[in-house]
Amino acid sequence: MSRVFSGIQPSGELHIGNYVGAVSEWARLMDEGHECYYCIVDYHAMTQPYDPEIMEKRVLEMAAGLMAAGIDPERAVLFVQSQVPEHTELAWMLMTVTPMGELSRQTQYKDKARRQEGNVNVGLFAYPVLQAADILLYKGELVPVGEDQRQHLELAREIVRKFRSRFGYEFPEPQPRFGRIKRLKGLDGRDKMSKSLGNTITLTETEDQRWEKLRTAFTDPARVRKSDPGHPEICNIYTMHTFFTPEEEREEIAGACRKGEIGCFECKKRLNARMTEHLAPIQDRYADLLKNISDIRDILRQGGKRARAVAQETVKEVRSAAGLIDLEGR
Repeated sequence: MSRVFSGIQPSGELHIGNYVGAVSEWARLMDEGHECYYCIVDYHAMTQPYDPEIMEKRVLEMAAGLMAAGIDPERAVLFVQSQVPEHTELAWMLMTVTPMGELSRQTQYKDKARRQEGNVNVGLFAYPVLQAADILLYKGELVPVGEDQRQHLELAREIVRKFRSRFGYEFPEPQPRFGRIKRLKGLDGRDKMSKSLGNTITLTETEDQRWEKLRTAFTDPARVRKSDPGHPEICNIYTMHTFFTPEEEREEIAGACRKGEIGCFECKKRLNARMTEHLAPIQDRYADLLKNISDIRDILRQGGKRARAVAQETVKEVRSAAGLIDLEGR
């Protein structure tokens, strides 16, 4: 079994993109018996504008969402990034071997800088280094991510090699673990599903609320009329079917779509029914968890203690490798 690390920003409620692309895979890795560290990365969230008064609420809601979606804090370490200060300490040490040229070529940095022109901060630029520190602090070997994070993970492995070359310290080179769907586009069919872009469906929306979004969602760009042959392989709605709909029904939908026997409207209605069926127990668990906020706090507090014990040991080793003075004589 491998040691697994992954993180998620505290955007509040989980959305379908989070769940399909990452969190469902987190649960699967946990069920397979891996040693899993799952982190709510609030330091990363600071790189974008946000309301400080609701950050705590967003963290607690995200923790509830993760547990409702299958993350068991008894079998995985669930914690908050800012409660383990070693994340930023290791990030600084990794920055000393990270070329600025590599950071400037990161696609996500370019995209985010374009979207928030008035706030292109150093944190946004160095985001991948902190992400590498998040993983390496726990000597993560497997990282469940979406396709959009592939470049960041490649940089993390490059940082491992550069740190080893300079200081002789052996971090494992983390490898990606992609889920059944590597990349799920948002309802606009263009960008990835993201709350900041307003193209998401949250896990807690009712069937009617979800339908209001699905019925106008972008589908097969090559199809105009119901009778036109469809192309499920390029349709974002069908991509969602591959996660929520059983294989036999999914194949029937794909075949009928290709023959022009069903239109996009029918495809969306059937998706909504399957999503409702799948998400109902998650929504029930989520509502129950939010009734006991103090319990969520305790879980995150205990997770932070477990995570920090590992993080402190790693930082101690890295400090020694880097020749930093130890005045405590440990």
